[in-house]
Amino acid sequence: MRQIASSIRKKGESIALVPTMGFLHDGHISLLREGRKQADNLVLSVFVNPIQFGQNEDLDSYPREMERDCRIALEHGVDLIFAPATEEMYPPGFQTRISTGELSYPLCGAKRPGHFDGVATVVAKLFNIITPDLAFFGRKDYQQLLVIKRMVADLDMPPRVIGMQIVREPDGLAMSSRNAYLSDAERERATALFRAIVKVRDMYGNGETRADTLCEAAMRIIEPESTGIDYIEFVDGETLEKVGTVSDGTLFAMAVRIGKTRLIDNTILGGEL
Repeated sequence: MRQIASSIRKKGESIALVPTMGFLHDGHISLLREGRKQADNLVLSVFVNPIQFGQNEDLDSYPREMERDCRIALEHGVDLIFAPATEEMYPPGFQTRISTGELSYPLCGAKRPGHFDGVATVVAKLFNIITPDLAFFGRKDYQQLLVIKRMVADLDMPPRVIGMQIVREPDGLAMSSRNAYLSDAERERATALFRAIVKVRDMYGNGETRADTLCEAAMRIIEPESTGIDYIEFVDGETLEKVGTVSDGTLFAMAVRIGKTRLIDNTILGGEL
């Protein structure tokens, strides 16, 4: 991969990277399409990163379907797929990691200690190996996007990180590889996340700005459908600090368990749905 990237550089061509853990869906495809538009060469990475999974999480069961991913990549103009083995990325004796800061503490970071250190470490490695000019990430993983942007700024990394709009199913459920875990009944219950987003946005549009009131409205929709709620919070869209009064730019974010599946979703108030 490094040799190929070097040869691309010598030709004066640009590289766009779409980092994924595979099992591609329409959300990933939207990133590929934009990357294809903006760079001479489009690279898709497929790597289920073990160091971002905690104990008792779904590392072993995470959906993998490489042949299908290759077919989708071919259909959407991918020039190169980088799919390293775990032992190539983390050889014996590996011990250096990126330590993320305050952006990684709330929301998912509070429930998944070490998760964002693992994400930042693998993304830094991908940036070093592939040397992209542009890197595309989905805004469904909003906290991840902020952490990566902060890392790039803090460590003077060259890629420009671009966040792309959440892609949703016709009933509003955010596209996610983990949706494959849901039974038919759970899939129906999972629409509660989007219904809560619509309710909150409607209330905010009608003048409600109290975070507690909006949170209670969301809870009334989600709680009957869920098997557990990690968080439902309103935070500053840049710092992720909790807010008592919401405004344009406030992030409404949630992590909810439907059956055994943990789903996340979010929306920026005053922004696009």
